Amino acid sequence: MSKTKLLYGDITEKIIGVAMEVHSTLGPGFLESVYEEAMAHELDLCKIKYERQKAIDVFYKGKTIKQFFCDFVIDQKVLVELKAIKKLTDVDYAQTLNYLKAGSLKVGLLFNFGEKSLVRKRFIKEKSV
Repeated sequence: MSKTKLLYGDITEKIIGVAMEVHSTLGPGFLESVYEEAMAHELDLCKIKYERQKAIDVFYKGKTIKQFFCDFVIDQKVLVELKAIKKLTDVDYAQTLNYLKAGSLKVGLLFNFGEKSLVRKRFIKEKSV
């Protein structure tokens, strides 16, 4: 059986492991900010490089019109967005995809800590035509 090689598969696997550790330790029910702090601490323990609340410019016809702040950029490769809500919606998926579209990163991970089991979704930035 052949295994498909994922873009940045090694680092995304580590990030998923970090998120699973945070969720299994804390469980659901906390605010997103609690999970963000726990993720940062766990990333430090695992010696994984990251930036928190990373500013990403949104351009419109060559002009920066807004900045948004993603929760984490890991190892300058993977955008990570955290949620602590009852259930992810299409809006949450669209937000993560738009963050990827606006920035230079190609891979994004969305985690929801608000459910009984950790929910995760991996995104790949589509190439511009």
